[in-house]
Amino acid sequence: MTERRAILSGSTFEEQIGYARAVVDGDWVHVSGTTGFDYATMTISDNVVEQAEQCIRNIEAALVEASCTLADVVRVRYLLPERADFEPCWPVLRRAFGTVRPAATMLVCGLADPRMKIEIEAYARRADT
Repeated sequence: MTERRAILSGSTFEEQIGYARAVVDGDWVHVSGTTGFDYATMTISDNVVEQAEQCIRNIEAALVEASCTLADVVRVRYLLPERADFEPCWPVLRRAFGTVRPAATMLVCGLADPRMKIEIEAYARRADT
């Protein structure tokens, strides 16, 4: 039977909405859309670049708990309410994924909270389970 387990970050949203930060399903790790909230304090910067940096930290923490790293990411989706906010985030995204080169999509859409300026979703495949 394939291993399936939920990884929780401690975000109040996970409990309120009923989802997990990530789900490990066999070799695959599905990381939910992750925003720039610092889950320890449930605060969020008003700066999109700082939010992108926190998104990456939050994703990386979930991946580590799933026995992965950012190097195992095969697909990312970037969701932003404002198209102009994407380019300022490129250096952060390049640091995280520039050598990995996952498949990527950027969508302009509304997010659940007006303070959120970027949300990142990631899929990784564990190399060694």
